[in-house]
Amino acid sequence: MNAQTNQTAKLVQQVLDTAAALERGLDNSLSLSRGVTFSEYRILTNLQDAEQGLTRVSLANKLAMSPSGVTRALKPLEKLGYVKTEKNKRDARQSLAKLSRGGRALLADVEPILSDFYEGLPVAGLSDSDVAGVDEVLNGFRRDQL
Repeated sequence: MNAQTNQTAKLVQQVLDTAAALERGLDNSLSLSRGVTFSEYRILTNLQDAEQGLTRVSLANKLAMSPSGVTRALKPLEKLGYVKTEKNKRDARQSLAKLSRGGRALLADVEPILSDFYEGLPVAGLSDSDVAGVDEVLNGFRRDQL
């Protein structure tokens, strides 16, 4: 590896390590207080943004997961009453996952927990221009181009 590639490899590893640490912290905050993981929270927020519901394949694409992974993740959320599924009116072979009233209540309930977590991060004091710079770099890693 040349020096530039080696530097890029180190940066990618740091980003992945940081992402894993952030997810662990978010998992701990959410699971201790509300019994859901951050991955489950991400599913719920994506469903919240989709009034008509989402197919499991669409949800998987949005979350960079496999459809079978989404299916496994939705089952406990359905049992807990946070998600409901309905047959797709256009295609009976597919079902749509929708956020339930209980799921909406849960999302509202976890907002202060997540706010506390985010405020405790060392990046909370970055300037707007610093945040814009980091955002620009991270947006360069578009999922659909990898």
